[in-house]
Amino acid sequence: MGTLAEGFRIGLLLPEKTAARYEKYDRPSITRAVASLCPRCEIVYNNANHDHATQRRQIDALLGDGVKVLILDAVDAKAIAPSVVKAKVFGAKVVAYDRLANGPVDAYTSFDNVEIGRMQGRALLDAIKAGGDPGRGPIVMLNGSPEDPAAAELKKGAHSVLDGQVTIAREYDVPGWNAAKAADEAGGAFAALGPGKVIGVYSADDGMAGGVAAAMERTGVRPGTPLTGQDAELAAIRRILIGTQTMTVYKPIGSEARSAARFAVDIACGKTVYGTTTVANGTTVSIPARLIPPVLVTSATIAGTVAKDGLIRAADLADLSPRSPGRPAGAYGRRSPVSRRAS
Repeated sequence: MGTLAEGFRIGLLLPEKTAARYEKYDRPSITRAVASLCPRCEIVYNNANHDHATQRRQIDALLGDGVKVLILDAVDAKAIAPSVVKAKVFGAKVVAYDRLANGPVDAYTSFDNVEIGRMQGRALLDAIKAGGDPGRGPIVMLNGSPEDPAAAELKKGAHSVLDGQVTIAREYDVPGWNAAKAADEAGGAFAALGPGKVIGVYSADDGMAGGVAAAMERTGVRPGTPLTGQDAELAAIRRILIGTQTMTVYKPIGSEARSAARFAVDIACGKTVYGTTTVANGTTVSIPARLIPPVLVTSATIAGTVAKDGLIRAADLADLSPRSPGRPAGAYGRRSPVSRRAS
């Protein structure tokens, strides 16, 4: 076991660099959180860049170097299970971060992904109704990667709200959350359904929403047609302000990072850890977990959420404010449905 006085090494394994959050927010936030709890501890960082085999080799190297605790955001949550088992053989602890890895995980921290899916679904329905559509027309759904259990939870939450309320005419699970693939699938769906008939689009995250928004414009989907997202990326916030995306979900990464750091340091020091709940992953039935509440972001709430917390700078958005004199509030010269809502 490690001690705070002597310090120890913590392996940090993140899955990819495509989404802005991992390098810009998760890595520095976890590093700061660990330093505040254990000044003598060292973070050994690895990013797998979407490659599961690379991540397995990274874990092997960390275990070979004697790292005793891993903070793991798995590329493929199911396929990583043998590496989690191997960590146990080497006497290392594993904190699953953001995605619940399979195998004998010691602790888990993330967001309530089912609730995020519900939030996305509710916001989509609200925007459809605010735009004057009764809500029975066709929508298109772009879900996240089938290798990511968080994507399945988002999908479950969204369906719990949307099923029976709208016609889900086309639905796709997008490998790797790939924006180009999402755009291709969405473009094909719009063409098949008739772009003028589509009343809304569910995108599970902001990265895919960027590709989908471009496909909507390219294929002639009606301006202001609601589009969801998640992660509160700067590009998504800008789309919300100009009317090409309806909403996103802000996940306070600092809180998640502090939770992961606390789990990692306590477990490495031999302490029994507790969460706000427990989860099961098919291998372990009662994993201590801390799930961080997500926050809905629309054009009406940007200032009080992502801007207030410093995730987005005012300078990044000043030229896009819907209130700017002489500037249309929608990308195509009209206000989006969400812009008409109170919040």
